[in-house]
Amino acid sequence: MEINHTLIPSKEKVAAAEFFAEIMGLEVGEIGHFAPVRISDNFVMDFANSDDVSLWYPEKGHFARMHYAFRVTEDEFDDIFGRVQAKGLKWGSGPGPATLYDMKTGTRPGGRCVYWDDLNGHSMELITHA
Repeated sequence: MEINHTLIPSKEKVAAAEFFAEIMGLEVGEIGHFAPVRISDNFVMDFANSDDVSLWYPEKGHFARMHYAFRVTEDEFDDIFGRVQAKGLKWGSGPGPATLYDMKTGTRPGGRCVYWDDLNGHSMELITHA
């Protein structure tokens, strides 16, 4: 079994997909009902307008802050983290209130990590360890 795609609730799906793709060094696919960004051969993040998916209707367009973690190589980490810094985003070494925006990278056994927010307040994480 493998995960195929996930929906990312967004205030404006195209802007959110373009921002994410730029930071991650990826491309936005053909825009349809969703704004897709292919992460790998087997996985796509489909950015959706939060008021356009019935899953979120009971929330009246509001959605919970989500967290997405990406395991990357050391080189990919450096490239992506460089773009996070170049955008002037707040970033930090951990998910907790004391570390989320401490402007430090985290260390874990066997690697590094860093957290930042996307345009819609979703938490993004890069990790270089298993």
